[in-house]
Amino acid sequence: MDFQLSDDQRALRSGMRDLLGAVFDRDRMRAAVERGGGVDRGLWRELGAAGLFALRLPEEAGGVGLGLPEAVLLFEEAGRALLPGPLVATHLAAGLVKGAAEGEAVVAVAEGAGRPVADLGDADAVLVAGGAEVLTGEALEAFAAGAVPVRSMDPLTPLHRVEGRWAGAGASEGRSAGAGASEAYPGALRREGALLTAAEQLGSATRTTEMAVQHAGAREQFGSLIGSFQAVKHLCADMLARTEPARSALYAAALTGDPVEIAAAKLLADEAAVRNARDCLQIHGGMGFTWEADVHLHLKRAWLRAARWLTAAEAEEILAADLGPVRPLYSGSAAGG
Repeated sequence: MDFQLSDDQRALRSGMRDLLGAVFDRDRMRAAVERGGGVDRGLWRELGAAGLFALRLPEEAGGVGLGLPEAVLLFEEAGRALLPGPLVATHLAAGLVKGAAEGEAVVAVAEGAGRPVADLGDADAVLVAGGAEVLTGEALEAFAAGAVPVRSMDPLTPLHRVEGRWAGAGASEGRSAGAGASEAYPGALRREGALLTAAEQLGSATRTTEMAVQHAGAREQFGSLIGSFQAVKHLCADMLARTEPARSALYAAALTGDPVEIAAAKLLADEAAVRNARDCLQIHGGMGFTWEADVHLHLKRAWLRAARWLTAAEAEEILAADLGPVRPLYSGSAAGG
């Protein structure tokens, strides 16, 4: 299996990074934080025009005709830039919801299992239970009427808790993992949602590693750069050591689309994103807790993503189920002897 990116894939990733640098730089990100999050419709249309949402639609359907590996590269860049909004749900809804592919429609997702819905207030449609049902019009209004806003740890991601029949939708997919991987995690949309969310986590983990190394090479204490201290070096090395295995697992899962490999990729990417952000914050010291530092935004988003699509507990159940039945280490007679 070849994980080396092709020239076209490198150009695609570079183009996405340049685009986000132009349409969602730090000033625009900070402006979004100041207004309390929510979807910027102008930005959404720019992302749609760039092909982010239609990337995997066939060309004859107005899409770009690329695959999951290319989508993973773009969502990695989105995570790196802390791009807000229901990117994954809108991408998955391209071809299902009118206007989603072009960035004219914003699509949220109700994952069920009691999980809050992100960006519901801006949504033109909602995918329910991994895409088995799409709510628009009066159905969406009824859905939103039963939703209650809840405080979000991420200032760029408003959340609603949903009551009624939709609150438990999808619970069976999320909670019966012990019954086997295929039964526990059956939907392609749900698998792809987990994979693309893992890509965002990887982008965030990569960015916080860069931020930590940059700060360690510029900040002085006791007359020396803090990067010269062994404890700081170890933290930076650990961040890289978490990021690269997560990248390998993610790229492999994007090629195979295997549910078990996707579960492993989500697990590793979640851990890399959360722990790297925490280590980056530690390297920044007290500065990391201030509103001026971006690292705490990466940490809050990483926590939020870790609870989306596929949690660590669910991923671990899928991996454990794939190992098959547990056999005793010793036979009864040997143990008794």
